[in-house]
Formats: sequence, structure tokens, C-alpha cells
Amino acid sequence: MNRKEKLIHLHHCRGAGWKTIQTIMAYNPSLSSLFTTTNTEWAEILPIPSNKLNLFLKDLHSLNTIKKVKQYEYNQIKCLTMFDEDYPFLLRQIFDPPWVLYFKGDKQLLEKKSTLGVVGTRKPTWYGLEALKTILPPLVQKNFVIISGVAAGIDAAAHKVTLDEGGNTIGVLGGGLLQIYPKSNIPLAREISNKGLLLSETPPAMRAEPWMFPLRNRIISGLSKGVFVVEAKEKSGSLITAQAALEHGREVFALPGNVSSPESLGANQLIQDGAKLVLSSLQIEEEF
Repeated sequence: MNRKEKLIHLHHCRGAGWKTIQTIMAYNPSLSSLFTTTNTEWAEILPIPSNKLNLFLKDLHSLNTIKKVKQYEYNQIKCLTMFDEDYPFLLRQIFDPPWVLYFKGDKQLLEKKSTLGVVGTRKPTWYGLEALKTILPPLVQKNFVIISGVAAGIDAAAHKVTLDEGGNTIGVLGGGLLQIYPKSNIPLAREISNKGLLLSETPPAMRAEPWMFPLRNRIISGLSKGVFVVEAKEKSGSLITAQAALEHGREVFALPGNVSSPESLGANQLIQDGAKLVLSSLQIEEEF
């Protein structure tokens, strides 16, 4: 196995989260001793509970990742690692960039300059959907790449508006590419992979779990020069994406909403906290 294949193998091992891989990389950057390190040495290197360590060691010495990667390729799924020169520049700048990305579609979209993350509630109002149909098309016509999370609601609408305009869109999944969630968005995910780019940090066969979505949100903001929050409740996953964008030094835009609408409380709060108020595509264009 070469170094890239070893990293992908490591990424499939249970118990090997982002920090665990970082610890292994600090100990052995070339991954040359990945399979020769003893169990006792691993117990000293990795500060993880013994049950997790046992799962990790079992997978490390039994998984056939090369076979898995061939199966992915059969499904047009490719891998991009931190070792690759064409790993997305913006994503490499964040505190915890994904070690491996699995993708299907047009990888060149990751090299585009104008990238806008669009996030919002899973239960948008008529107002939020109409705002998207007004604000996004002029940006799409100017070759903005619209990035979102293939979730129900605002995410799906942002992808659809972009595709309807013949534009470029990137869908970032929480779970794996072979386990699209929600199932109602399988046709949309398929269209994104055919006309744009679908990607995930999660190995393709893994189902989406709740803890994966905040991790997905940091990828949306990490790939974007700015994040546009359309409608969000007071405690919303979209606000996690906005917070990640601020931590990554990216612009945050928000659609002002009705003060009596729960779906606009989060976006209005963001504006109060300094996010740029968006009434048309011009406010977003100005920042780019």
C-alpha cells in the first residue's frame, strides 16, 4: 500500500476519528509503520478507551480497503486525501480539514473561486423559498458555485434553483455516498452527481447518524468563501454552519425575516450580531 491507500484504510477503521488520525500522523507522518506497530505500542500512542482501541485494531488488520475502493470506483466514487495536490485549497485552511473526501461528479468545481454556502431550515416558509428564487439566479448566472447539504427544505431548494438555472452546485452529505439521506432526496442527489459534485467525508457505505451533520456543516463552510443563511430557528444546525464560517474567517450573510416567524429568529439574530443583511444578490456580489 502507498501512503494515500494507507490513509484511506485508516479512515475506514472504527475508532479512528479525526483526532485519532491526527495523533497517528504526528507519530508516523509517512504511515510506514502502520501495520508493524504492536498492540502495546498502539495502546501507548492512542488515548482512546480500550473497547474503541480493540475495534480499531481489529479493522486495521482485517479490512480489505483496496477491494472497497474498487467497489467505490465501480459506482463512480473516487477518493481525495490530504496528501493530494488537488485537495481543495480553502478546505485545507480550516482547523480540522477532512483527511479523506469521497466524491462523485465534477471535481473541478472544487477549484472555482466564487463559492457560496447556502443553508437554512428543513421547514422553510413560502417567503424563504421565494427569496431563494429571487437571490440565487443572478449569482448562478455569474458562475457562483452554490454549496449546500442535500437536506430537506432550504438545502434542497438551493440545489434545485441552481440546477434549474443550469448552474454549478456541490452537495455535501452527512452520511456516505451509497447511503443517501433523506431518501426523499435520492433523485436530487443523483442529479447533483450527474451535473455537479456530490461529496462526503464519511466512507460511502456508512449510514448518516446525527453526530455527522455538524461535521458536514464545517465542510460546507470550509469550501465556501461566504455562507448565506436563509431561514433558521433560534437553535438551528444552520447557525452551527454560520459559526463555523466565522471561525474559518469567511463572510456570513443572512436573509432578514418576519419578527413573528420562528423560522426567521436565527437569521435575524445573526444580522444583529453582525452578519451582512441580504435583500438581493448585490449584497453578496459586493463582498466577492
